[in-house]
Amino acid sequence: MKDMSRIRSCVFSLFLAFLMSLSFSLVQATEVKGKPLVLAFIPQENPEKLIGDIEIITKYLEKEMGIPVKGYVTQDHAAAVEALRNGEADISFMGGLPYVLAHDQIGAEVLLSEVYRGSPFYRGRIFVRRDSGIKKLEDLRGKTIAFADPISESGYIYPLDIFVRAGLIEQSDDPQKYFSTVYFAGGYQQSIQAVANGLVDAAGTSQFADLLLTADQLEKITWIAESKLIPSHLVCARKGLEIERKAAFKEAMLKLNQPEYKYLLSHVYSPDGYIEADHKDYESVEEMARIYGYIK
Repeated sequence: MKDMSRIRSCVFSLFLAFLMSLSFSLVQATEVKGKPLVLAFIPQENPEKLIGDIEIITKYLEKEMGIPVKGYVTQDHAAAVEALRNGEADISFMGGLPYVLAHDQIGAEVLLSEVYRGSPFYRGRIFVRRDSGIKKLEDLRGKTIAFADPISESGYIYPLDIFVRAGLIEQSDDPQKYFSTVYFAGGYQQSIQAVANGLVDAAGTSQFADLLLTADQLEKITWIAESKLIPSHLVCARKGLEIERKAAFKEAMLKLNQPEYKYLLSHVYSPDGYIEADHKDYESVEEMARIYGYIK
């Protein structure tokens, strides 16, 4: 009888532990469900427009995912990486270079790639004013140039690589040795507008930056060289983000490819749509990052 009592007591203890564990798991699940999913957006275009866009896209995601969703514009590309590192953002919209840094440093995971003009690749270009008399890269020696951000693939290292491949700048050189002044304007739109408005002689930025100009500004500029192909911008998640949240987010974003939801794409940097992606899609950017000393 004593042995039977011990068995019953042991079974009851195990059952009680199971109930406590189940209760704790349910509490945790409830806490996670109520916790906002935080999105970080890089300022590749006018931040004021982005703020309005973020409000629209987060409301859509909240409805689709059934959880609170918040978003904000980071100060720059580096700040987007830090937001993932510090847990201030769960998911970030960013370019290939900040992503490979985030992957290398903190284990960030790419979820989706953007498709622009029917392709998941694009290029960086060197833009100048049509009336500048600048026809070739050699004409920019001693001139001023604006790039988008020092941690940007199409807004810095790929346009810079155009000059390196042309034999005008050594790979290890400070670009200031070739140009009179190098500026970082803070985004694609800001850098190309600096050219259109006559503030700098050239801009090294995305081939699609001219879409961010007014019709009057667009008439004033042209491009004289372009980079190698670059994998398109992407959406990535911080290490440790719950699998369920990543899956629900991907499902909601891929839904934007459907005709009835395509209008919402204009509120996430205006791509044609999204496709699923993994790290191997960005290995070429990772190699460029190694070449230019961003990662080892």
